[in-house]
Amino acid sequence: MANSYKAAGAAEKALVLVAVCLAALSMPLTFTGPAVALPAIGRALGGSPIALNWVTNAFMLTFGSSLMAAGALADAYGRKRMFLTGVAAFGLFSALASVSPSIIWLDLARAAQGLAAALAFAGGAAALAQEFEGAGRMRAFSVLGTSFGIGLSFGPITSGLLIDAFGWASIFLPVVVAAAFAFLTAARFMRESRDPAATGLDWPGAASFTVALALLTYGFLKAPEAGWSDPAVIGLLAGAVLSFAIFAIIERKVARPMLDLSLFRYPRFVGVQLLAAAPAYAFVVLLVLLPVRFVGVEGMDEIAAGRLMIALSAPLLILPLVAGWLTRWLPASVLCATGLLVSAAGLFWLSGVPAGAPAAALVLPMLTIGVGISLPWGLMDGLAVSVVPTERAGMATGIFNTTRVAGEGLALAVVSAVLSAFTAGHLAATAHAPSEKLMAAAQRLVTGDLSAAQILLPDAGHDQVVAQYGFAFSSLLVVLTVITIVTAVVVFLFMGRKTGPEVLSDAVEA
Repeated sequence: MANSYKAAGAAEKALVLVAVCLAALSMPLTFTGPAVALPAIGRALGGSPIALNWVTNAFMLTFGSSLMAAGALADAYGRKRMFLTGVAAFGLFSALASVSPSIIWLDLARAAQGLAAALAFAGGAAALAQEFEGAGRMRAFSVLGTSFGIGLSFGPITSGLLIDAFGWASIFLPVVVAAAFAFLTAARFMRESRDPAATGLDWPGAASFTVALALLTYGFLKAPEAGWSDPAVIGLLAGAVLSFAIFAIIERKVARPMLDLSLFRYPRFVGVQLLAAAPAYAFVVLLVLLPVRFVGVEGMDEIAAGRLMIALSAPLLILPLVAGWLTRWLPASVLCATGLLVSAAGLFWLSGVPAGAPAAALVLPMLTIGVGISLPWGLMDGLAVSVVPTERAGMATGIFNTTRVAGEGLALAVVSAVLSAFTAGHLAATAHAPSEKLMAAAQRLVTGDLSAAQILLPDAGHDQVVAQYGFAFSSLLVVLTVITIVTAVVVFLFMGRKTGPEVLSDAVEA
């Protein structure tokens, strides 16, 4: 009977893991899918470049800014309750996104999806930490990370097939199905747990942090259209700085802060936060920008674009596990820095491929980027908790995931603004038009609307517009190359040359 009981317990834990992984799988699907569909969404629903940018940014903004608050809610009111609430809402808003009558309604649905995803992710991760212990917990979180990799790898091709067969709205349907299965499985097998010492949500901290991220993101999205000297842009960016300052003051005074600022006295903790942000501009932004380039500007069909994107993300299926195995012999800092340098090499290689080049010319540089980013990707989650004292591991995980997800949303806004500026500058070399029209055309190109850009610049031919956009894209990739190299050096210096177990030992003694 004892063996039977243990087997049943193991089976129930496995099903809890399945439920959380299904939810995790659907999150990158809903991130990469709209990127492939953005040109089709623009044709169907219209909207300004800013409104189209919010299709991807709204989800990342609310997801990233709500993670710490969602973790506090899960601790206080129950991990299972928050997971079920988040998964149910995620499925509901995904269904609503598929029937959005306008771009504004789609943006609102995407923002709501992000809030729901934060609840589901925070509740699910906390529930797994309760269900598994020791080596089993590490394996469970490794499987969870692999689920994200599967979603990133197959999201573009799945979305391409669905768009080709059923239209852009169908990209949200697999998410609804996955959320339904996750909800039903968790409702039956997940146990409720909470932190008895939890005091509830730090509402002032949560509000100021969310406002700061929203103002900063909107400021970067609005700048290409209005100009960096526009009073509204200056006001948005200044408001973001003020809100971040208010958040820091609140976190210093509150009894149980969402963000313990004293953690930043650990150099290796700072290094891990930089490491968390690195994939945002070395990898994640390409998951959005490349499909828009392939489909909207170069005229590739969605299926071909999705198939090509596998070269970028497929390494995430295998190499993160290899990175974990290599830590037996190599320091984590060496592996992470090496991976970032490999990604930088891929970014620079890709910068030399012109727009409209054959797909074969893109595969190897994209694969190089994916191979490089897979090394730190497999180590980041474990490092997030190993570089601080054990009693602060929960908060460290929340901060790390917030840095990663919020950084991705912010990086996408910043990189889109930079690409718009570069594109306008390159278009000026061949198109004789006022700067306002050049910038408007550039913004249309960045959102994949080539036809609208050509209408704005009637004197420029199709090939000229595509070529100048390609030059701008190459310039952006060179900038991302430099940023990635600098990050690799800083991460190596901050994290030291110790293996995972040695770092953990030092953190506990600190």
